[in-house]
Amino acid sequence: MKNSNLSDRILFWVSPFRLGRLSVLIFMCLSLFFSTKESKALPSYARQTGMSCSACHYSFPELNSFGRQFKLNGYVLTGMRTIDSKEDSSKMTRLKLLSTLPVSAMVQSSFTHLEKDMPGIQNNSVTLPQQLSVFYAGQVSPHIGTFIQMTYDGHSFGMDNVDIRYTNQAKIGSRNITYGLTLNNNPAVQDVWNTSPAWRFPAARSDAAQNPAKSAIVENLGTQVAGIGAYTLYNNFLFAEATVYRSAQQGATNPADVFSSDVISGVAPYLRLALQHQWGKNYLELGTFGFAPKFYATGIQGALDKYSDLGIDAQFEHNLSFGAFTAHSSLIKESETKERGILPSQKFDFTSLKVDGNLYLKNGIGGTVVYFYTIGSADPRVGSWTNKPDSKGYIAQVEYLPWYNTKIAMQYVAYKQFDGTVTNYNMHERSAANNSTLYLFVWLNF
Repeated sequence: MKNSNLSDRILFWVSPFRLGRLSVLIFMCLSLFFSTKESKALPSYARQTGMSCSACHYSFPELNSFGRQFKLNGYVLTGMRTIDSKEDSSKMTRLKLLSTLPVSAMVQSSFTHLEKDMPGIQNNSVTLPQQLSVFYAGQVSPHIGTFIQMTYDGHSFGMDNVDIRYTNQAKIGSRNITYGLTLNNNPAVQDVWNTSPAWRFPAARSDAAQNPAKSAIVENLGTQVAGIGAYTLYNNFLFAEATVYRSAQQGATNPADVFSSDVISGVAPYLRLALQHQWGKNYLELGTFGFAPKFYATGIQGALDKYSDLGIDAQFEHNLSFGAFTAHSSLIKESETKERGILPSQKFDFTSLKVDGNLYLKNGIGGTVVYFYTIGSADPRVGSWTNKPDSKGYIAQVEYLPWYNTKIAMQYVAYKQFDGTVTNYNMHERSAANNSTLYLFVWLNF
């Protein structure tokens, strides 16, 4: 009888409603505990430059103005002692090695609670690690720098995001110009704004959550392509980039053959334009981007699946005496034509909108609110009873950085529509709200 009472008490406290309240309590206790500590961080870029992580980030991974310049200039700024070699005749630098390898690591651990259990799947899941990454991130030579991430996700180990840059400076009349080349493996990972598909909020999300079935192709090619491009920033105002991608699928046959799938035909162009301006304590960016890949339906020849993604984005920042406010918005419109040989082609359209506002305080506490919305034509790949990708909802996140390289956060995703309907989207009486998710995570960089 005593054991039965103990079990009842445990079930009482871990019920979904009380679990959410308990999570809030734990989070607040952790915040109070850590709030007495000094904020200090030393991942590889910080070690290389001798600057705190806060020099480049409001809250990692969101970049501030200095962080954007550091990335655009190839990650090469250094305050570290280097090993140099020059040619006596020209005084040209032939070698400039960092005295310490620019290596960092990252680990994420998380807890996920779904509003309603999925049949046959355990709820209230814990992951350690959710993600474990090692980075080679820093200067290679005076004009070449890297961001190379290798990740173990709890299932497999492989190359994650990669951005290798060559950069230089010049003048056109009295105007400064920054120009460079990028070699990367994810469209938009080279971007410096937190509006682009690779860096939009949320930077961390649950692998155990139920997510809408469809998203734009530009958001789904990380680690599946390799691209080389050129970019320039004129007078710290006008940014332009052109990059082309080919298939470079990890874990698949290379080169691609008749048994391969999702192979790009020719090259896939990615274009980016943006205007930026800073005045007083304010900053504004307005931009657009486009991506147009064509994939073989099967193998390396024959019918094609043609995509065209067009995006517009905006970013606003305002520095406050007690912190910073930032806001981002991005809209992606996608059209897809799927060839079917002698049969009529299939056409699909898809639109994705995301808007967020963030408040970061100097004591390490931050909050984010997001509205997201997707809509499109019926697509059998969605798999719901309407086959429509229409989803919408909100995300709220509260975070605390006891140190600049440590983040403790609580995120809640509330769905108001999911894969086409509000209720019974999967024909098994599951509603959109049943997929609402409470997600707690710890993120450490060292």
